[in-house]
Amino acid sequence: MVSLQMASIVLLALLASFASAHDNNPLQDFCVAVNDSQAAVFVNGKPCKDPKLVEANDFYKAAGFNTPVGGFNLNSLGLIVKYLNVDRFPGLNTMGLAIARTDFKPNGLIPPHIHPRGSEVVFVLKGTLEVGFVSSNPLNGQKNKLFPKTLKPGDVFVFPMGLVHFFYNVGRSNALMFSAFSSQKPGYVTLANSVFGSEPSISDDVLTKAFRLNKNVIDSLQSQNWERI
Repeated sequence: MVSLQMASIVLLALLASFASAHDNNPLQDFCVAVNDSQAAVFVNGKPCKDPKLVEANDFYKAAGFNTPVGGFNLNSLGLIVKYLNVDRFPGLNTMGLAIARTDFKPNGLIPPHIHPRGSEVVFVLKGTLEVGFVSSNPLNGQKNKLFPKTLKPGDVFVFPMGLVHFFYNVGRSNALMFSAFSSQKPGYVTLANSVFGSEPSISDDVLTKAFRLNKNVIDSLQSQNWERI
């Protein structure tokens, strides 16, 4: 069994591997220009602290990554997620990094999703996870290709930016995974939640034609309480 100390070393290595991958792309879903100079300013990132006032604690976060306590408890998915991006850890600003700890219960699932602004590399500390990502739409009419893998303690896997991917605990016990992202705000878009749980809802006509399902099925899917991270 890989130790938590070893996990910490590997997590630092994962972060170091992304250290030169600073955010060059947008850190927001959109940024609509305004001509009013008095309007509120939403910057692509965060304003910088005066360097003269910076101290060591600005680069420190007592996140308690050795325990799941304090994480987002997603009971319906069998997950507890601890996530640190620039909003929770100001020292990450301009570093192009974010990190996460995910505890899986048996059959715990991170459903198909994308990170629109960052790649992800993961390290499995314990348990057995079935993971995979799917290629973007091919130009020659072939099917999108799935790149699946079963990960065990000590294994590392990388997911390219913007591609659909998932994690599923196929073992009989709990699993633990650490992640590092090449963006201080990589974003998280769950496919089911985005398509069937948007507000206002996407029209039935669009969804029935897109997914080749009848209206009753679409209505049922839209009525679900989709879990949000």
